[in-house]
Amino acid sequence: MPPHTDDISPSHAHDPFAHQSVDPDRSALRVGIGGPVGSGKTTLVGSLCALLRDEWSVVVVTNDIFTSEDADALREAAALPSERIVAVQTGCCPHTAIRDDIAANLDAVEQLEALHGDVDLTLVESGGDNLTAIFSRGLVDVQIFVLDTAGGDDVPRKGGPGVAMADLLVINKVDLARYVGADVDRMLSDAAERRDDRPVVPTSLVDTSGASSVADWIVDQLAARRR
Repeated sequence: MPPHTDDISPSHAHDPFAHQSVDPDRSALRVGIGGPVGSGKTTLVGSLCALLRDEWSVVVVTNDIFTSEDADALREAAALPSERIVAVQTGCCPHTAIRDDIAANLDAVEQLEALHGDVDLTLVESGGDNLTAIFSRGLVDVQIFVLDTAGGDDVPRKGGPGVAMADLLVINKVDLARYVGADVDRMLSDAAERRDDRPVVPTSLVDTSGASSVADWIVDQLAARRR
Protein backbone atom coordinates (compact mmCIF):
# COMPACT_ATOMS: atom_id res chain seq x y z
CA MET A 1 0.00 0.00 0.00
CA PRO A 2 1.52 3.39 -0.94
CA PRO A 3 1.85 6.06 1.74
CA HIS A 4 -0.87 8.70 1.87
CA THR A 5 -1.70 11.71 3.98
CA ASP A 6 -4.74 11.69 6.20
CA ASP A 7 -5.40 15.41 5.69
CA ILE A 8 -3.58 16.40 2.50
CA SER A 9 -3.50 14.33 -0.67
CA PRO A 10 -0.04 13.85 -2.24
CA SER A 11 0.48 15.06 -5.79
CA HIS A 12 3.99 13.75 -6.54
CA ALA A 13 4.48 10.31 -8.03
CA HIS A 14 6.02 7.96 -5.49
CA ASP A 15 9.54 8.04 -6.86
CA PRO A 16 12.20 7.63 -4.16
CA PHE A 17 14.70 9.55 -6.30
CA ALA A 18 12.39 12.47 -7.08
CA HIS A 19 13.83 14.74 -4.35
CA GLN A 20 17.52 14.43 -3.66
CA SER A 21 18.29 17.76 -2.00
CA VAL A 22 16.66 20.46 0.10
CA ASP A 23 16.17 24.03 -1.08
CA PRO A 24 18.55 26.32 0.83
CA ASP A 25 16.40 29.37 -0.03
CA ARG A 26 13.19 28.25 1.70
CA SER A 27 12.53 29.75 5.11
CA ALA A 28 11.57 26.66 7.13
CA LEU A 29 14.01 24.46 8.98
CA ARG A 30 12.85 20.84 8.62
CA VAL A 31 13.62 18.60 11.58
CA GLY A 32 13.06 14.83 11.52
CA ILE A 33 12.32 13.05 14.81
CA GLY A 34 12.69 9.26 14.83
CA GLY A 35 13.21 6.39 17.24
CA PRO A 36 11.74 3.11 18.46
CA VAL A 37 8.10 2.61 19.44
CA GLY A 38 7.37 4.08 22.87
CA SER A 39 10.55 6.12 23.17
CA GLY A 40 8.58 9.36 23.60
CA LYS A 41 8.68 10.95 20.14
CA THR A 42 5.13 12.31 20.21
CA THR A 43 5.53 13.65 23.74
CA LEU A 44 8.76 15.34 22.65
CA VAL A 45 7.06 16.89 19.62
CA GLY A 46 4.21 18.19 21.79
CA SER A 47 6.64 19.69 24.28
CA LEU A 48 8.70 21.32 21.53
CA CYS A 49 5.57 22.88 20.05
CA ALA A 50 4.60 24.29 23.45
CA LEU A 51 8.08 25.73 23.99
CA LEU A 52 8.57 27.20 20.51
CA ARG A 53 5.13 28.17 19.14
CA ASP A 54 5.02 31.65 20.70
CA GLU A 55 8.20 32.83 18.99
CA TRP A 56 8.31 30.68 15.86
CA SER A 57 5.82 29.58 13.21
CA VAL A 58 5.67 25.79 13.63
CA VAL A 59 3.94 22.98 11.68
CA VAL A 60 4.02 19.21 12.26
CA VAL A 61 3.78 16.11 10.06
CA THR A 62 3.31 12.78 11.86
CA ASN A 63 3.70 9.25 10.49
CA ASP A 64 1.75 6.13 11.48
CA ILE A 65 1.29 2.92 9.51
CA PHE A 66 -2.50 2.74 9.43
CA THR A 67 -3.83 5.46 11.79
CA SER A 68 -3.55 9.17 12.56
CA GLU A 69 -3.12 8.51 16.29
CA ASP A 70 -0.03 10.65 16.86
CA ALA A 71 -1.53 13.63 15.03
CA ASP A 72 -4.79 13.20 16.96
CA ALA A 73 -2.87 13.12 20.26
CA LEU A 74 -1.11 16.39 19.40
CA ARG A 75 -4.40 18.01 18.41
CA GLU A 76 -6.12 16.88 21.59
CA ALA A 77 -3.25 18.27 23.64
CA ALA A 78 -3.59 21.59 21.76
CA ALA A 79 0.10 21.48 20.90
CA LEU A 80 -0.70 23.62 17.85
CA PRO A 81 -3.87 24.71 16.05
CA SER A 82 -5.35 21.65 14.35
CA GLU A 83 -4.72 22.94 10.84
CA ARG A 84 -0.97 23.03 11.54
CA ILE A 85 -0.79 19.26 12.12
CA VAL A 86 -1.06 16.70 9.32
CA ALA A 87 -0.94 12.90 9.52
CA VAL A 88 0.69 10.64 6.95
CA GLN A 89 -0.44 7.00 6.91
CA THR A 90 2.55 5.15 5.52
CA GLY A 91 0.93 1.74 4.97
CA CYS A 92 4.45 0.30 5.22
CA CYS A 93 7.50 0.21 7.48
CA PRO A 94 7.98 3.75 8.81
CA HIS A 95 11.58 4.05 7.61
CA THR A 96 10.40 3.54 4.02
CA ALA A 97 8.36 6.75 4.10
CA ILE A 98 11.10 8.89 5.62
CA ARG A 99 14.11 7.50 3.77
CA ASP A 100 13.30 5.46 0.66
CA ASP A 101 10.02 6.85 -0.72
CA ILE A 102 9.59 10.29 0.80
CA ALA A 103 6.98 11.62 -1.64
CA ALA A 104 3.95 11.53 0.67
CA ASN A 105 5.85 13.17 3.51
CA LEU A 106 7.38 15.76 1.22
CA ASP A 107 3.93 16.58 -0.19
CA ALA A 108 2.56 17.10 3.31
CA VAL A 109 5.53 19.25 4.32
CA GLU A 110 5.44 21.42 1.20
CA GLN A 111 1.68 21.92 1.32
CA LEU A 112 1.71 22.82 5.02
CA GLU A 113 4.50 25.32 4.49
CA ALA A 114 2.68 26.85 1.51
CA LEU A 115 -0.63 26.98 3.40
CA HIS A 116 0.78 28.78 6.43
CA GLY A 117 3.17 31.15 4.70
CA ASP A 118 6.47 31.94 6.37
CA VAL A 119 6.89 28.76 8.41
CA ASP A 120 10.03 28.79 10.55
CA LEU A 121 10.05 25.19 11.73
CA THR A 122 8.60 21.96 10.33
CA LEU A 123 8.75 18.90 12.60
CA VAL A 124 8.44 15.51 10.86
CA GLU A 125 7.80 12.69 13.33
CA SER A 126 8.50 9.19 12.09
CA GLY A 127 6.43 6.21 13.12
CA GLY A 128 8.13 4.00 15.70
CA ASP A 129 10.92 2.03 14.06
CA ASN A 130 14.22 0.31 14.79
CA LEU A 131 17.77 1.60 15.17
CA THR A 132 18.35 1.75 11.41
CA ALA A 133 15.68 4.41 10.83
CA ILE A 134 17.17 7.61 9.46
CA PHE A 135 15.67 10.40 7.36
CA SER A 136 16.49 11.25 3.76
CA ARG A 137 18.29 14.57 3.48
CA GLY A 138 15.81 15.29 0.71
CA LEU A 139 13.11 15.46 3.38
CA VAL A 140 14.75 17.07 6.42
CA ASP A 141 17.69 19.33 7.16
CA VAL A 142 18.59 17.81 10.52
CA GLN A 143 17.36 14.80 12.46
CA ILE A 144 16.85 13.84 16.08
CA PHE A 145 16.85 10.23 17.27
CA VAL A 146 15.08 9.32 20.52
CA LEU A 147 15.93 6.37 22.77
CA ASP A 148 14.53 5.67 26.21
CA THR A 149 16.05 4.08 29.28
CA ALA A 150 13.49 1.26 29.32
CA GLY A 151 14.79 0.08 25.96
CA GLY A 152 17.98 -1.11 27.62
CA ASP A 153 21.14 0.74 28.62
CA ASP A 154 23.15 -1.35 26.15
CA VAL A 155 21.38 0.15 23.11
CA PRO A 156 23.71 3.15 22.64
CA ARG A 157 26.72 0.85 22.83
CA LYS A 158 25.29 -1.45 20.17
CA GLY A 159 24.67 1.59 18.01
CA GLY A 160 23.13 1.61 14.56
CA PRO A 161 22.55 4.39 12.01
CA GLY A 162 19.93 6.18 14.13
CA VAL A 163 22.21 6.33 17.17
CA ALA A 164 25.40 7.09 15.26
CA MET A 165 24.21 9.43 12.50
CA ALA A 166 21.43 11.60 13.95
CA ASP A 167 22.40 15.24 14.42
CA LEU A 168 21.08 15.06 17.99
CA LEU A 169 20.57 11.94 20.11
CA VAL A 170 18.05 12.14 22.95
CA ILE A 171 18.17 9.68 25.86
CA ASN A 172 14.61 10.00 27.18
CA LYS A 173 12.78 8.89 30.33
CA VAL A 174 15.83 9.25 32.53
CA ASP A 175 13.44 9.61 35.49
CA LEU A 176 12.50 5.95 35.00
CA ALA A 177 16.05 4.61 34.84
CA ARG A 178 16.17 3.46 38.47
CA TYR A 179 12.96 1.49 38.02
CA VAL A 180 14.24 -0.45 35.00
CA GLY A 181 17.83 -0.91 36.16
CA ALA A 182 19.33 1.40 33.53
CA ASP A 183 22.57 3.33 33.98
CA VAL A 184 22.03 6.75 32.38
CA ASP A 185 25.67 7.81 32.71
CA ARG A 186 26.71 4.67 30.89
CA MET A 187 24.17 5.32 28.14
CA LEU A 188 25.44 8.86 27.66
CA SER A 189 29.07 7.76 27.65
CA ASP A 190 28.50 4.88 25.23
CA ALA A 191 26.48 7.14 22.93
CA ALA A 192 29.20 9.79 22.90
CA GLU A 193 31.77 7.18 21.83
CA ARG A 194 29.58 6.23 18.86
CA ARG A 195 28.80 9.74 17.67
CA ASP A 196 32.03 11.56 16.74
CA ASP A 197 31.31 14.56 18.99
CA ARG A 198 27.72 15.01 17.84
CA PRO A 199 25.56 16.02 20.82
CA VAL A 200 23.66 13.72 23.18
CA VAL A 201 21.14 15.05 25.72
CA PRO A 202 19.19 13.35 28.52
CA THR A 203 15.53 14.25 28.93
CA SER A 204 12.60 13.58 31.22
CA LEU A 205 9.34 14.72 29.67
CA VAL A 206 7.22 14.66 32.81
CA ASP A 207 6.43 18.27 31.92
CA THR A 208 7.12 20.55 28.99
CA SER A 209 10.28 22.03 30.51
CA GLY A 210 11.96 18.64 30.17
CA ALA A 211 12.39 19.32 26.45
CA SER A 212 14.16 22.66 26.97
CA SER A 213 17.59 21.37 25.97
CA VAL A 214 16.19 19.99 22.71
CA ALA A 215 14.31 23.23 22.04
CA ASP A 216 17.52 25.21 22.63
CA TRP A 217 19.34 22.98 20.13
CA ILE A 218 16.62 23.59 17.54
CA VAL A 219 16.79 27.35 18.10
CA ASP A 220 20.55 27.16 17.48
CA GLN A 221 19.82 25.30 14.21
CA LEU A 222 17.31 27.98 13.22
CA ALA A 223 19.86 30.70 13.92
CA ALA A 224 22.55 28.89 11.96
CA ARG A 225 20.20 28.48 9.01
CA ARG A 226 19.35 32.17 8.99
CA ARG A 227 23.04 33.08 9.07
